[in-house]
Amino acid sequence: MHLESPSSALAHLFPGFRSCRVSTSDGVGIHALVGGEGPPLLLLHGHPQTLAIWHRVAPALAARFTVVAADLRGYGDSSRPTGGADHAAYSKRAMAADGVALMQALGHARFAVLAHDRGARVAHRLALDRPDAVTRMVLLDIAPTLDMYALANDAFARAYWHWFFLIQPAPLPERLIEADPAAYLRDVMGRRSAGLAPFDARALAEYERCLALPGSAHAICEDYRAAAGIDLAHDRADREAGRSLELPLRVLWGADGVIERCFDPLALWRRVATDVAGEALPCGHYIAEEAPDALLAKALPFLLPD
Repeated sequence: MHLESPSSALAHLFPGFRSCRVSTSDGVGIHALVGGEGPPLLLLHGHPQTLAIWHRVAPALAARFTVVAADLRGYGDSSRPTGGADHAAYSKRAMAADGVALMQALGHARFAVLAHDRGARVAHRLALDRPDAVTRMVLLDIAPTLDMYALANDAFARAYWHWFFLIQPAPLPERLIEADPAAYLRDVMGRRSAGLAPFDARALAEYERCLALPGSAHAICEDYRAAAGIDLAHDRADREAGRSLELPLRVLWGADGVIERCFDPLALWRRVATDVAGEALPCGHYIAEEAPDALLAKALPFLLPD
């Protein structure tokens, strides 16, 4: 696997990391940064961001792990395929397969995962579909997708309005986002408890750059359309078959966020996992950027191999 220097923006945010691009079996190119030495650790970001979310925790993680921070398909500098009639190209199953392909291309058959938001939903599916590949997992600020839809109320819908906006039929959401991608991004991210104050200006510029790339608006809409359709079908099939997460799982969420206000995350995860613990951290939704030290204090001891 050829590793090269990342873009100047990412080089400043991730000193010492190298860049790579892996082509998956369905022709999607997955961009990632690789740094550090030690057991392999896959990092997956959320919406509407990129792998740049990890810049405040990457140095400490790279001191203990071989860190692989990936851009999900449709995000960052990864490919943006069309979604297809059933949005299957953006199913969490397809995105999870990207993660496995990336890690295998880098020589890692088994690895730990640290994931946030949409990336955490991908990680949940990855651990269900490929339990042989994932050793342990930390999920940030989510509850299971099936439960979040089933338990949605007006408070949740007001806070997570984009869940219901992005799933509307194409091309209306795409056209509205493309009219001013930065305005959409700043509204989604700035409405949370801390506003835009927690974000490094260089990281925010990366998020804005990538959302403005051709195909980005369609990609993020397809991500959410898949979550409201084919992903729910996959989740229901797992529950009906009695499949659950059997690896060590830790869930962390923001004490000032929607997951804390609207759900009982530990109770929900205990329905679908056999070895789970977790707690709220003193922050909002964007844990890796709002509370990097608190995240490292909880995640590092858990992620390190026994």
